Amino acid sequence: MTKSNETLQKDVQDAIKWEPLLSAAEIGVIVKDGVVTLTGSVDSYSKKLEAEDAAKNVAGVKAVVEKIEINFGHGDKKDDNEIATEIISALKWNWEVPNDKVKVKVENGWVSLSGELSWNYQKDAAQKAINKLDGVMGVSNDISIKSESKDAIEKKLIEDALDRNWSIDNGDIDVVVSGTKVTLNGTVDSWYQKQEAGRIAWNAPGVWQVDNELVVDYAY
Repeated sequence: MTKSNETLQKDVQDAIKWEPLLSAAEIGVIVKDGVVTLTGSVDSYSKKLEAEDAAKNVAGVKAVVEKIEINFGHGDKKDDNEIATEIISALKWNWEVPNDKVKVKVENGWVSLSGELSWNYQKDAAQKAINKLDGVMGVSNDISIKSESKDAIEKKLIEDALDRNWSIDNGDIDVVVSGTKVTLNGTVDSWYQKQEAGRIAWNAPGVWQVDNELVVDYAY
């Protein structure tokens, strides 16, 4: 049988409280048929992400609806120019992000990233470099991936990489390669597995796009 709404709600609440950044945060958790809605208020964007990630990693969670608000309190709110300056500095000093490849726009605290990079880990690193900066209200990561590799994507290499990962049951995942795009179909037990499978697919040379269509379907 699947988890009851009450059991899943408690599991998500415990997972959120277990995170050091969120131990004192007032975050509400509503659960219905595997769909988790998070409400409340936090004082930074990084805490908002932390709560969402904590919920997604709980077994039984099929989707997360995030309605957490950011309230910086009574301190001086940074203006967009200050935020943009700090972001440019953070990207410059991050060795994973190539210099002058990422374009930054800030509007009312919301950050938009654009440009082209060769690897998805660089795209992720660019966002992680700014998630914890004060004043950031949210991030739209629209950086595109244009791999420098001219080799055709090898489906077997992706399948082997998935098979090596202890957390993923590769038997329930179908890998489809079309040009520079990889599509993942099938079912997994958790959001963690879905994200991990997507990360592995992105690591294949020549990949420009990954469509992660995996369905989270947990029962015990």
